[in-house]
Amino acid sequence: MKRPNLYDLDYEALEKLLISWGEKSYRAGQVWNWLYNQLVTDFSEMTSLSKTLRQRLEEKTRLAVPRTLARQESLTGETRKDLLALADGEQIEVVLMRYAERRSVCISTQVGCAVGCPFCATGQMGLRRDLSSGEIVAQVLHFARELAEQERQLTNVVLMGMGEPLLNYDASLSAIRRLMHPDGMNMGQRRFTISTVGISPGIHRLADEGLQVNLAVSLHAATDRLRDRLLPINKRYNLDSLFSAIGHYLRATNRRVTFEWVLIEGVNDTPEQATALGSRLEGMLAHINLIPLNPTAGFEEQPSSPERTEAFTQTLDRHHVPYSVRLRRGIDIQAGCGQLRQRETS
Repeated sequence: MKRPNLYDLDYEALEKLLISWGEKSYRAGQVWNWLYNQLVTDFSEMTSLSKTLRQRLEEKTRLAVPRTLARQESLTGETRKDLLALADGEQIEVVLMRYAERRSVCISTQVGCAVGCPFCATGQMGLRRDLSSGEIVAQVLHFARELAEQERQLTNVVLMGMGEPLLNYDASLSAIRRLMHPDGMNMGQRRFTISTVGISPGIHRLADEGLQVNLAVSLHAATDRLRDRLLPINKRYNLDSLFSAIGHYLRATNRRVTFEWVLIEGVNDTPEQATALGSRLEGMLAHINLIPLNPTAGFEEQPSSPERTEAFTQTLDRHHVPYSVRLRRGIDIQAGCGQLRQRETS
């Protein structure tokens, strides 16, 4: 039988495992502390445990710590991307973004992605498999250890890397709850952002979780005809279905929804799209992140010019829709999800 990865166990499962070995329940708290506060990667470092328990953990369980295969850092030092190898040899990406007051990690939830958005490097590679909750958690711990050496802490976690979190729902939510555990990293609910291309059933389900996590929706088009082209999932969950789910989320959580809009020259930066977007969002508790396209090898279009971006935002102003034009962070290291993996495996 394959040894369980301790990062895949929630607190109750860990406690149950240790009790089944004849250990006292408080030992689970000690192991949990070593994993999520002390951030150790070797059982021998868990010095508050007896040598017998450490040996049993070594023999009966494992700590699946991903291995760094490649690393890129932006010229400014604000953005770092690592390509990580999992236990089975599959590869995923994780990105650290440093701000004045925040240190955010952007993590993956799948190896590849089944959604197939043509402008996304991950979408171009297809889906290989889901990540386990432990493999999701391990990405956060990967950078948490590095920051701890610099006497810094991660402040935010964004599920916006490779894959679609709401198509790996149980593992994604389990990882978030593990990172929120008060005896571990104790990260606040509002420190998490789940990004989705618009999986309507997943949004409905998230709305009923009773959590105050943030929701970001990759919209990119305000008409079904264009969105069918840019995000093929729209053929299954069209804009009316998506906005019905978002309405449920807003009523259940009273949390502002963020919409991501990659600005593509001559494609979705037109007056027609700006007007349709403004009409959809006017009066809604929402914010739009306008992001210049990060070019990929498999998509020939270009980012919108400053002039077209300005015209687009003027239309949003007329509809009183709040927005931000995001900086193109990590453009010099191809920080868009999937790009480092695509380069290393090509």
